[in-house]
Amino acid sequence: MNGDQCFVTGLRPNSDAAQKLRLGDQVLSLDGYTVNREDIWQIEYYLKFLPPRLATDFTLRDNSGGVRKESVNAELEALPARRPASPSLSRMHLETWQHNIRSRSAEQNDVFFWKFASFNEEEGGIEHMLGEARKHRALVLDLRDNSGGSQNNLVFVLGSLFNHDVTVGRAVTREETKPLAAKSRGRSAFTGQLVVLVDGRSASASEILARVVQIEKRGVVIGDRSAGSVMAARFFPLSVGMGNGFDYGVQVTVADLIMGDGKSLEHVGITPDEILLPSADDLATGRDPLLARAAALVGAKLDATSAGKLFPVEWPSAEPLR
Repeated sequence: MNGDQCFVTGLRPNSDAAQKLRLGDQVLSLDGYTVNREDIWQIEYYLKFLPPRLATDFTLRDNSGGVRKESVNAELEALPARRPASPSLSRMHLETWQHNIRSRSAEQNDVFFWKFASFNEEEGGIEHMLGEARKHRALVLDLRDNSGGSQNNLVFVLGSLFNHDVTVGRAVTREETKPLAAKSRGRSAFTGQLVVLVDGRSASASEILARVVQIEKRGVVIGDRSAGSVMAARFFPLSVGMGNGFDYGVQVTVADLIMGDGKSLEHVGITPDEILLPSADDLATGRDPLLARAAALVGAKLDATSAGKLFPVEWPSAEPLR
């Protein structure tokens, strides 16, 4: 989602999608379902968890305003119900790691750019990035597409961005309310200029961190309204049948977080200090005006075209899934 609209932002090479869709296409509907921000979670559930279709039908609007329909064929593979494994799944897991879990970085003179992919990264990798940031005058922390993760890592990162202890909020469960705070790492904390980037897929720990930065006036947050998904949940694994039975589970909300301003971000998200969205043409040509704007805020010269080349979408192989 880009604001209240949905766009094609990545296409696996040599796939049927790559032949029929184009970067920057606006997705008006998918299999007959209108795509909007409020219901995107239902579309994701439909795609990820319900039985797959042989083809996905799109209604699209291109950059010129023309509307067309496309049907994208899927490559399906039969797998055992329990502990499935295949080259296709291995490659998709690698894609997930490259896109969503592995941090990347770049630097321009005294500005450090950190594409922080997930709070589920190992603390050693996070500490390395923070150590590199401390060598620079300014940090651009890119939390776009970061869906959150470990609360311990959230507290660790916050403590590494402030020279004083900060209150994160109050964790409210059915039984009790506990304060959540981040202890400053003192001289080991990064104290330079800070700009945080968020978008509609910045969720949980990402939007909590960005909101603390806003409340404490530690830096500037730019981008799109965040996901508004901060309640903590527990997953309870279950199974049914014997032999070739199948596994499933239930995820249950167990806590909400009330921020330092007395408000919850659930279903609300954070509103950036500066709302800035890429255009359909930016998506089609690979420009990144948000990263360029963040660089300008800390005094670095980086145009949108060059910014779009810093953290491109990476695919592990050009070969089709088999």
